[in-house]
Amino acid sequence: MIVNIVDSRTRKYRWKRVQAIVEAVWHDNACNDSDQADVGDELDESYVLYEERNNLSLTEAVAWAMSLSCPVTLYLYDPGGTDKL
Repeated sequence: MIVNIVDSRTRKYRWKRVQAIVEAVWHDNACNDSDQADVGDELDESYVLYEERNNLSLTEAVAWAMSLSCPVTLYLYDPGGTDKL
């Protein structure tokens, strides 16, 4: 389930294709002024540390992240966007 979204797209009105990454929301605990989440249990079947999908529509990216049973932050990038980091 999505509990936070970070939209790093430079082309914010492009929705047909995005790169979507989900990370366990507790990764955000170190950020200034963040809400604090419990650290998940790697032995739990629903545990997600990091997953990535490319060339999804924005709708598909949100649906995919919402379908996860653990709390995640959804990161959105332009297609191929994280290659430039």
